[in-house]
Amino acid sequence: MIRLSGIEKSFGKEIVLQKIDMSLQKSEVVCVLGPSGSGKTTMLRTINFLSPADKGFITLDGQTVDAANATKAEIRYFRKSTAMVFQHCYLFNNRTAIGNVMEGLTVVQKVKKREAYEKSLYFLEKVRMQDKKDSYPNQLSGGQQQRVAIARALALNPKVILFDEPTSSLDPELIGEVLAVMRELAEDGMTMIIVTHEMGFAREVAHRVIFMDDGLVVEEGKPKDIFNNPKEERTIQFLSKI
Repeated sequence: MIRLSGIEKSFGKEIVLQKIDMSLQKSEVVCVLGPSGSGKTTMLRTINFLSPADKGFITLDGQTVDAANATKAEIRYFRKSTAMVFQHCYLFNNRTAIGNVMEGLTVVQKVKKREAYEKSLYFLEKVRMQDKKDSYPNQLSGGQQQRVAIARALALNPKVILFDEPTSSLDPELIGEVLAVMRELAEDGMTMIIVTHEMGFAREVAHRVIFMDDGLVVEEGKPKDIFNNPKEERTIQFLSKI
């Protein structure tokens, strides 16, 4: 479904990604691990062109684009086909939970308000937030806000969801409720790339694990192989500190 080929990215003189090659199949869950500054988030952002790559090619559902020279139409296609859930929720403070989910439907996809409301309510139910549909973000816990953000992403009907450390800003007791929703999405066959430090979750849910460091894919494989028998010294060092 998605393939990155030779993706490179720099910010000024700082090389952030070095010839990244990776792929993701439909209904596959790939967890990306690595230390801070290893390029994980930037790699995600090249997929939806929030940080366009300097070099390389990206393929989505058979459509391949030159990442550094993509047209506006090609960028729209990739952004329409993907949704991203960030570390911080970025909800609109002046809109209720259901209003936040509706926003992309009515503004971007031009869905009529009644249809957008019904669709948004459905996805709030999916993340067990229907009883908070009329609450504003400041009335919700961090975990509840993140579940609203996931509902917002689901409502756009993406082909793949990109998660950028969705639990890293949450208090420990709130992490479980977000991971539970993500686990259910995986069981439902949602295609996901998840940047995470939650090793137990990655071991349990991922079909494949990718370990990145210094802008490179150091090692990838099935969770049991990466966690129980890593082959690369850098992977061994990283996991030994977890």
